[in-house]
Amino acid sequence: MQTLTSSQIWLRRVTIVAIFLAAGVIALGAWTRLSDAGLGCPDWPGCYGHLDVRKAVAHVADVNSTDPGALREAHKTIPEMVHRYFASVLGLTILIIAALSWINRKRAKQPLKLPLFLVVLVIFQGLLGMWTVTMGLQPTIVMLHLLGGFTTLTLLSLLAARLYRWPEFLNDCDVRTLKPLAGLALAAVILQIALGGWTTANYAAVVCTELPVCESGWTEHLNFADAFIFWGHEHDLPDYEFGVLENDARTTIHVMHRFGALLVSLLVLTLVVRILRRAHSTFFRNFAGVILLLLLVQVGLGIGNVVFSVPLRIAVAHNFGAVVLLITLILFIRAINVKCTSARPGPNGE
Repeated sequence: MQTLTSSQIWLRRVTIVAIFLAAGVIALGAWTRLSDAGLGCPDWPGCYGHLDVRKAVAHVADVNSTDPGALREAHKTIPEMVHRYFASVLGLTILIIAALSWINRKRAKQPLKLPLFLVVLVIFQGLLGMWTVTMGLQPTIVMLHLLGGFTTLTLLSLLAARLYRWPEFLNDCDVRTLKPLAGLALAAVILQIALGGWTTANYAAVVCTELPVCESGWTEHLNFADAFIFWGHEHDLPDYEFGVLENDARTTIHVMHRFGALLVSLLVLTLVVRILRRAHSTFFRNFAGVILLLLLVQVGLGIGNVVFSVPLRIAVAHNFGAVVLLITLILFIRAINVKCTSARPGPNGE
């Protein structure tokens, strides 16, 4: 086995730090969005011309004290600026990862394309963050910003798996036949995440307050023509805060998100059952258990959002649970794509 250099060791460490930072950025982004603080700072990169959030809060408080309601609430500047601080540190960390990867580019099995792509992605994420504010929470930009954050964390997790050579080989070859089903489940999860982003970007999360689908007569309030307009919304409002779509369009979005949850549940449950039937090793049986647990938690959080009218903590947890399920499925697909040996696992699953 090739001995790791100090720069390779630091690359591993920094990648783990970046994963935690990306997770924090996603949680903070959800907190900002779901607490209606997305326009807490209407300019970018500062907040009312200040990079220090304390000065921004003081500025808003002073203006509103002399001219009540002239600016948004002072407390909404805090989540927006804290989110920007963490996102900036994450961007710097990814640049360090790319630099360390370039230094180690001649080492065996050193990923380089993925770290460089992450640099491009995080720059694009910064632009989406800017456009989210300057374009007044335009729904498509908000959804893309959310998807970009999820993609960043997912790719960082995949990079960590590659850097740590996880897993090195597969000794449970029968699970390789699950690639098509796993890919289908992954595609469904990605689509559901996009639908979730579209739901929250259009403030459609609270439009249906009953289970299992929506209020009585919901089939009469479906409007697909207006529900999925991704650009060129016609409205007279100064921005998109609190949404610009009519109730029927929001109902359609919400209902599609619920049907998407049903599709994801069926596909992921089928995958879990197939894993348990085909897997001989404890490794993959445990993997199936983790996937099942994440699905159940995610469904429970989704129901909790409906029952308790989208409380902030449950909504943020539901948002974060989606990306964890996504990462787990991608790591499972990676695990069944590594080199397969013909050896059968032992009694302890080794």
